[in-house]
Amino acid sequence: MSNVFEFVAQARGRSGKNAARGTRRQGNVPAVIYGGHQEPQMLVLNHNEVIKHLEHEAVYSHILDVTIDGKTEKAVLKGVQRNPAKFQIMHLDFMRVSMSEAIKVHVPLHFVNESTSVGGKKGGVAAHSLVDVEVSCLPGALPEFIEVDLANLDIGASIHLSDLVLPAGIEIVALVQGPEHDLPVVSMMPGKTGQDESAA
Repeated sequence: MSNVFEFVAQARGRSGKNAARGTRRQGNVPAVIYGGHQEPQMLVLNHNEVIKHLEHEAVYSHILDVTIDGKTEKAVLKGVQRNPAKFQIMHLDFMRVSMSEAIKVHVPLHFVNESTSVGGKKGGVAAHSLVDVEVSCLPGALPEFIEVDLANLDIGASIHLSDLVLPAGIEIVALVQGPEHDLPVVSMMPGKTGQDESAA
């Protein structure tokens, strides 16, 4: 993995809603980092810097550097709370990681060859049931995304979780729970063009 993201934070002594509101009024984001066999720690980060990082899709599926008062820890971003009414990040949750212990992270799916697929050439339209998938792996094996190739997908057919081509060392969490959790990822539906041609 390249493009390591660094979140620079300061320890935040006080917790609670009033302290969090005060942090936001100062143009900062309250946060917490937990896990890694350590006590949770309250943090504060600069809002503008957080916004810049969150513009990148990869930040959600990367091992991050969280530097707290000059000391750097490895973590993943487990939660982002946003204000729906305005462009504001309300809270972040980081989870510490050990490079020798498996983690569970949601990884985005990148769909390719939709327009040139078998069904796409017939006027079909891909209906995406999932946009990301939860995987389990060692931090060093965490992929930035998982590619879903639609090239051979015909109208009426679907690609399921078990059909995904995974990098080495990656498991899909749902599939470990049993075959009944083998959900469809994307299906090729007949489009208007395809319907018109079949009616002609």
